[in-house]
Amino acid sequence: METRPLGDTGQESTVMTFGAIALNWLEQEGANQMVELVLDHGVNHFDVAPTYGDAELKLGPKLRQHREEIFLGCKTQERDYEGAKRKLDRSLDRLGVDSIDLHQFHGLEYEEELDTITGEGGALEAYREAKAEGKIDHIGLTSHGDPDLILDAIDRIDDLETVMFPYNPVVAGKDDADHDYEAVLERCEAEGIGTLGIKAFAKGPWPSTDELPQADRPYSNWYEPVDSPDEIRERFDFAASRGLDTVVNPGDPKLVAMVLDAASRYEGMDEARQRALIEELRHEDSPVPEQLHH
Repeated sequence: METRPLGDTGQESTVMTFGAIALNWLEQEGANQMVELVLDHGVNHFDVAPTYGDAELKLGPKLRQHREEIFLGCKTQERDYEGAKRKLDRSLDRLGVDSIDLHQFHGLEYEEELDTITGEGGALEAYREAKAEGKIDHIGLTSHGDPDLILDAIDRIDDLETVMFPYNPVVAGKDDADHDYEAVLERCEAEGIGTLGIKAFAKGPWPSTDELPQADRPYSNWYEPVDSPDEIRERFDFAASRGLDTVVNPGDPKLVAMVLDAASRYEGMDEARQRALIEELRHEDSPVPEQLHH
């Protein structure tokens, strides 16, 4: 599978990152098999979080067995020093490893959160301390929120090395500031910040619970995903052709094999096809930025 430099981190990440939330829906044996499948396809960048149910615990056994082959991203939603420090130690314990390659502020959504993170006694202090202690190697950020807030975070966190954000043809076709993740991509490229794309496979928000009760949704994603091999390949090719360093699979385990297949066969997408796809989908509903749908 193709690899690309993850910004200036020194890491060469595969064009697909394994979003290990998929493991939460599997028993341990199934989780082990999925990790083996992902590794067999050559994927070297994994991403997990404490909020993904049991995913850290389910990833642990195979992660420890293949630790040298895996660039491990984890995250925390804690915004203050004490909480972030505690959650990091808990993740290390649950994963059963000594260090995490990339630790990310998870799901940044509001300006006040950024104030807390970067202020005195904030999570950034805990991250920097952990980096000095060798518990983490790189500092990152994830958000499905306002693109301007991500740009603000880049301004305020001078040692930020990666950003994970939504990117797909629907948001690429919206001509407003709320969806301008293109500006984030350009800024990251200019500053050597690694980029990870999420929501590449989002078709749109789920129908209302009146129309489709949550229990009847065929996938565990919080948005409705595209789910045919052709659509998944098209969406993967689009995201990977737009300058992202790596693209994260959707969270439902039933979709992982199709994304692995698409990533393994990735050969790019020409600009004419990219533009056509944007035109085709620009009027669809986007499930991001998230705060627009609360």
